[in-house]
Amino acid sequence: MPEDRLYFRQLLAGRDYAAGDMIAEQMRNFAYLIGDRETGDAVVVDPAYAAGDLVDALEADGMRLSGVLVSHHHPDHVGGSMMGFELKGLAELLERVSVPVHVNTHETEWVSRVTGIAPSELTGHQHGDKVTIGEIEIELLHTPGHTPGSQCFLLDGRLVAGDTLFLEGCGRTDFPGGDVDDMFRSLQALAALSGDPTVFPGHWYSSDPSAPLSAVRRSNYVYRASNLEQWRLLMGG
Repeated sequence: MPEDRLYFRQLLAGRDYAAGDMIAEQMRNFAYLIGDRETGDAVVVDPAYAAGDLVDALEADGMRLSGVLVSHHHPDHVGGSMMGFELKGLAELLERVSVPVHVNTHETEWVSRVTGIAPSELTGHQHGDKVTIGEIEIELLHTPGHTPGSQCFLLDGRLVAGDTLFLEGCGRTDFPGGDVDDMFRSLQALAALSGDPTVFPGHWYSSDPSAPLSAVRRSNYVYRASNLEQWRLLMGG
């Protein structure tokens, strides 16, 4: 895939979209726009806070929204109730443009409950399924641990990791649906990916906004545990 054909943007909540939103600024979420410049098709990963801003951004770049990829169901990624606030997101986006919403099959009910979108409006996927945007092929990796149906997106030397893997640390496992053992297995599976993709996390919790997987494996404390027993101790289990 020629580099200039891939459309890929990493946008920071509270700065690049939802500017001035205090919750967005505090949460430091990343959303992603991914598409094929030749066909003009694009998807948005984890639209929350001001989903319309994200659609505006890709349309300003000459792209059209043709789908949504959801890493997991938490409101700072899809909208819904959080900390007593109602965050806009997926539901508002679908009012503007009707497109497929790609979720892991284990996350369908959770996304529906948080956003109010009917399960029938969501497209469930299994591990290893592929979503094609123009000629851009995106592989969906089921990475439970943070939530039962957390998923990461692998494409063209990039790993969009949601809240499974940050450059420093990983997603919490103490929320409903979280699982410490599943998280260990998911992190190990990501560590074993070939080709050293660049990790693009769901939040900006580190000095750099992205880094090669090999660098994350060297520096991130979550990779200090070499077995499940060590991992449980590391995670306080």
